[in-house]
Amino acid sequence: MQQMRPFSITAPGFAGLNTKDAPVDMDGRFALDASNCVIDKFGRVGSRKGWTLANTTNADLGSAKIQAIGELVQGNGTLTVIAAGNNKIFKLSDTTLVTLTYGGGGAAPTITANNWQMVVLNSVIILFQVGHDPLIYDPVVSTTQYKRLSEVAGYTGTVPLANCAISAFGRIWVAGTATDKNTVTWSDTLTYNKWTAGTSGTLNLHGVWPQGGDTVVALGQHNGNLIIFGTKQILIYSGATNPATMALTDSISSTGCAGRDTVVNTAEDLIFLSPTGVRTLERTIQEKSAPLDNISRNVNDDIIGYIVNEADDSTIKAVYSPIDSFYLLTFIRSSVTYCFDTRSTLPDGSARVTVWTLVPNAYHYSLSKNLYLGVPSGVSKYNGYYDNGVTYRMTYFSSWIDFGDPMRKSILKKIEMSLFGVTGQGVVYKWGFDYVAEVDSQSEILEARSQTSEYNIAEYGIGEYTGGTIIQSLTMNASGSGKVIQVGIEVQLQGFPISVQRVDIYTKDGRY
Repeated sequence: MQQMRPFSITAPGFAGLNTKDAPVDMDGRFALDASNCVIDKFGRVGSRKGWTLANTTNADLGSAKIQAIGELVQGNGTLTVIAAGNNKIFKLSDTTLVTLTYGGGGAAPTITANNWQMVVLNSVIILFQVGHDPLIYDPVVSTTQYKRLSEVAGYTGTVPLANCAISAFGRIWVAGTATDKNTVTWSDTLTYNKWTAGTSGTLNLHGVWPQGGDTVVALGQHNGNLIIFGTKQILIYSGATNPATMALTDSISSTGCAGRDTVVNTAEDLIFLSPTGVRTLERTIQEKSAPLDNISRNVNDDIIGYIVNEADDSTIKAVYSPIDSFYLLTFIRSSVTYCFDTRSTLPDGSARVTVWTLVPNAYHYSLSKNLYLGVPSGVSKYNGYYDNGVTYRMTYFSSWIDFGDPMRKSILKKIEMSLFGVTGQGVVYKWGFDYVAEVDSQSEILEARSQTSEYNIAEYGIGEYTGGTIIQSLTMNASGSGKVIQVGIEVQLQGFPISVQRVDIYTKDGRY
């Protein structure tokens, strides 16, 4: 009697999603589907968190989406979340979304969009958006009102109606007006209201771009340098603490930036979306001639397609969460979010990546260690395992497996999976053959085998989930045959996480 032949995937999905390489001979640690997944801190593919609305209903926002989020950090440590939606400005006060009203002189400014970029200096928050008067919220003056920056006492010069802005080196830097996308302007030292005299100034980039004309998309700062992102080039200025003597020390002509809100600081680098994929600044500097060698290599064709599909870069958003160790990149129009694990990279330098159906309209990672998301009806927090009380589905599918003999058919007999989840969680096992889209499936309910939290700590955050169950070797009889086999699961999350520890596939040899 022919014995069954076992094949083990000891780290299912460890390498993340791969849609770029041919499915033939792909490393079994890759996944061909990893929807609503993360790579957890133990290197396993598992479920993402959900979200809960942080505020009660606000009549001025209604069901409209929050499309920009920022945070005011005052000198005394007070944190205030500021948000924009429905062409209005709000602040989050505990669980109440408070509408901020105009408190300046004369007619209120006309707000026609919500694509604000928010920066903080000297305990005030300033909002910039192309074609709009920059707005300021200063809680020392009023906790319920905003006004134009130009209405602040002591205002001098003319602040540009800019689209991109950063607060760095003790001043505000802006660029990208409706009529001038080649000038960077900065305020006086430690003053957000002085845009002439003192150490304020401008930098005209005509003639500076190494490959000819370009336009400013975003600004950043890293390692004491001012980073100016164009659409196809990047300029790096050192000595930005003293703009009068700062100098162009490096330029990158092989790539640029595909979205203002994709540029985020990590502890050690800048991550941004280029026209050719997701990149980090340090590696881009080192590999100027290799723009395609980026951290999104394994999903790069998809990423480039989504860039083209977006109406403009205002519908591309990103955030870095140090507590979750991921970079989220959302294409709003395309209704997809990519999650890049930042704990480590694969041997080729690419990041492990999964994909989500959760598509926020704005992001902000708070000093309070909350990841805020812009959603319809308000601001939400990334937590729990429901999407605002609604279940969502996690899916994992392995790569195609030929068991080392691609010419021989293998007869599938059974599948064993070790899952970390909770008793009573339903799981749908799926398997298919020979690259055919149709799959077979079987439902199972997780049963208790070992009542313990894993290592007596929470899986996805300290104290968050401590009553888990390790399910060992849950066996499912399977049938069918093919030269290549793919296995996976679908789970409807019901308030608790689940992750895949190990997959064992048992087959018998068939005919050539």
